[in-house]
Amino acid sequence: MSSPVHRVSLGDTWSRQVHPDIDSERHAQSFDVERLTNILDGGAQNTACRRRVESIIHSDPEFSGQDNYFMTQNERYEAAMRKTFHTQMLIQRLGWSEKESVYAHRALSGDTVLGVHKIFLKALRSLGSEEQIAKWEPLCKTYQIIATYAQTELGHGTYLQGLETEATYDPATQEFVIHSPTITATKWWPGDLGRSATHALVLAQLICSGARRGMHGFIVPIRSLQDHTPLPGITVGDIGPKMNFDQLDNGFLRLDHVRVPRENMLNRFAQVLPDGTYIKLGTEQSNYLSMVVTRVEILLGEILPHLQKACVVAVRYSVIRRQSRLRPSDPEAKILDYQTQQHKLFPPLAMSYAFHFLAVSILEFFQRSYSAILDRDFSLLPELHALSTGAKAMMADFCIQGAEMCRRACGGHGYSKLSGLPSLVTRVSASSIYEGENTVLYLQVARLIKDSVHQLQTLTQSGADQHEAWNQTTVIHLQAAKAHCYYTSVKSFSDALQKLEDEPAIQQVLKRLCHLHALHGILTNSGDFLHDGFLSGAQVDMVRTAYLDLFLLIRKDAILLTDAFDFTDQCLHSALGCYDGNVYERLFQWAQKSPTNTQGNPAYEKYIRPLLQSWRSKL
Repeated sequence: MSSPVHRVSLGDTWSRQVHPDIDSERHAQSFDVERLTNILDGGAQNTACRRRVESIIHSDPEFSGQDNYFMTQNERYEAAMRKTFHTQMLIQRLGWSEKESVYAHRALSGDTVLGVHKIFLKALRSLGSEEQIAKWEPLCKTYQIIATYAQTELGHGTYLQGLETEATYDPATQEFVIHSPTITATKWWPGDLGRSATHALVLAQLICSGARRGMHGFIVPIRSLQDHTPLPGITVGDIGPKMNFDQLDNGFLRLDHVRVPRENMLNRFAQVLPDGTYIKLGTEQSNYLSMVVTRVEILLGEILPHLQKACVVAVRYSVIRRQSRLRPSDPEAKILDYQTQQHKLFPPLAMSYAFHFLAVSILEFFQRSYSAILDRDFSLLPELHALSTGAKAMMADFCIQGAEMCRRACGGHGYSKLSGLPSLVTRVSASSIYEGENTVLYLQVARLIKDSVHQLQTLTQSGADQHEAWNQTTVIHLQAAKAHCYYTSVKSFSDALQKLEDEPAIQQVLKRLCHLHALHGILTNSGDFLHDGFLSGAQVDMVRTAYLDLFLLIRKDAILLTDAFDFTDQCLHSALGCYDGNVYERLFQWAQKSPTNTQGNPAYEKYIRPLLQSWRSKL
């Protein structure tokens, strides 16, 4: 077998010694961990490239994140901006490719800003003409401007047709007048908007020649390029504290009859001529292309890594933590040896792999279809939309549940921010709402599933209004969509296994995870399988037995399967999940860094001392 996976020490002197309880888990490997890492990375050359980028990032003190847990919101923002700035300097100096930039983002655990600046670029490439791309892309790539993507409003999110911001064309001046007509039309939530952005791609309802033409994108300057102050007609700021993303300046934006040139409307799929004539070059769905692009990319880049990291932390901690005895004469057992702990952690671990292969398959389909869509061949867009929509909703839901289960599986220490788990849970929780609220996304998938419309047809045939009939059956449609999405994750996992015939050891261990993933889906929905007659009670018992039998087989490879994700210690930023397993030493050392342990206690003189003295005087 090859050498252990890549890792970077956090610099603690005692971390040079690997804890024997985790070291023993890595002996007698049943498969080549390094080879599995290569498969997950898409090739050994990608693994080498990623590690090279990580080594550069982690060796530079400008990128240190050890004190993040003790920072204020302002300090987090400034630190993230510092890292973003130095990352861009590295990209320019070393000539890093887009792939290497993505690896840098992973190395920094996304603890950066200006991520929505990149979404702006993707939207520009998807919705802008070649002339517009030629004008704006160089300005963005060289950071002569900082742009954000302003779609969500205070009153509307997923329902894009309800967006209230207006862009009215004035043929006399050949300008669009961008306006927020109501308080609920205020743009709300866009990242990088609160403090950083100089420009925004504002999604607004186009009005020209007296007709409303639907949602279109408009590039709007919002801050001065000289002193960064808001431009006339612009009200902009930060929306305040959130569950997570303290480093990110999510903002609000109101526009008071702000004028922009006609050329600032992105016009790959629609144009407004100087006289106000509207020309449609695409479909109604073409304006949603930038959202589809973003959904596809966040599957592997933003949603899944949080579940993978949570699994790494929880599984590693579970072979260090010893609690109670399996037999009275035995030493205290590793908690991962308890079946209940395996029941908590192995399904999320299996999902981590299942969702990886699902996301890869969707990304491959996207890459095949994207160029055709840009050439106005929209035949593949509905399927791409359905695949990305369903995968985003399902992966977000299960990654949130799985990360939270991993946190709970670590007991009291999992409640500490120093474990890294609370921040993983709260960060991935945002994925249920950004880029589309999950319930709405599931229902979009349900509209494409023929079998789920039977009851809808029954109601309609009985005389019910079609729209009311849909509303009365949405719970059933939701269940059908979720089942379909889960099926696609099992199928893509199974398809990926067939491509690993030349890697029998890896294929065998992943096959166990695939089976566990499938059986877990059946057991958690056994009522539906019984109700609809797909399984008998005896067959459900057989499923449960097979499911539990897999635990013992997966248990011996659990650490190796999490090692294969190849997250560095700096990337995990967890006292519980470091590669060496020195949990208690690291947890105690990190706690000493809390400012409350080095600063005075003003509350003592103000309140504690008087309180103590008030009682003493009566004794």
